[in-house]
Amino acid sequence: MDLRIFTEPQQGASYETLLKVAKATEDLGFDAFFRSDHYLRMGDADGLPGPTDAWITLAGLARETRRIRLGTLMTAGTFRLPGVLAIQVAQVDQMSGGRVELGLGAGWFEQEHKAYGIPFPKEKFGRLEEQLAIVTGLWATATGEEFSYDGTYYRLENSPALPKPAQGKVPVLVGGHGATRTPRLAAQYADEFNIPFASLEDSARQFGRVRAAAEAAGRKGDELVYSNALVACVGRNDAEVARRAAAIGREVDELKANGLAGSPAEVVDKIGRYAAIGSSRVYLQMLDLDDLDHLELISTQVQSQLN
Repeated sequence: MDLRIFTEPQQGASYETLLKVAKATEDLGFDAFFRSDHYLRMGDADGLPGPTDAWITLAGLARETRRIRLGTLMTAGTFRLPGVLAIQVAQVDQMSGGRVELGLGAGWFEQEHKAYGIPFPKEKFGRLEEQLAIVTGLWATATGEEFSYDGTYYRLENSPALPKPAQGKVPVLVGGHGATRTPRLAAQYADEFNIPFASLEDSARQFGRVRAAAEAAGRKGDELVYSNALVACVGRNDAEVARRAAAIGREVDELKANGLAGSPAEVVDKIGRYAAIGSSRVYLQMLDLDDLDHLELISTQVQSQLN
């Protein structure tokens, strides 16, 4: 079971804070550092000092880290043109020595689009499908050849399809709860399927849909990695769990029901139940980015047991 650290910087985090968390992620033996792609806070957080851009952040971290994988859950398709995104991700992959992964989603938070003057199209899923085709198509085009695409939303003519990522293939993540179109897109384009903030029952059901879609597309269901994203709130005792829950504005019982909360033993047990339904990777949503002791506790008393 891979444990990855997943951050939500739009809630309030500077690049320096993210750098500290990424370095702790690496030093403590976690597999990867991922971040959301949002420009506006949600809920009661103050969002200070303001948003940071996902791919600018990852470019900086690419030069400041050496081992961990780096990526997004999920890059918003509404924020970037697919040809430009392919260039950005390939460049950051080169800067990292081949450690980047691209989670790509349709985009959903209308208010952040209004706040920063970003168009919010009505038909987002069709655009996402074309974006996945274009990004993966540009990367797969042999050097010296050209790539063209004539879609409903995007048109590329005689692109040199450069630059190329450092990796032979940048892993692509598709995720979500959709029952039909999401599994089909994952089966066609993804190396990993991720379901965010889902119960064991919902995760098992969605993993089954993706496996079936992959087999219908001529792939083996096991070709994909299946993963969960879950909020983490771990403590050495009940008081520490309660303190960490209060720091992120959540209730302990709710976190235990919907995330990975409680003692290290409780969290190890629950992760084991996700593993039993086919999940091999968990993205730990860390909402208090100043609490590096939380990361150390999970490393020494949760991750160590899983390994």
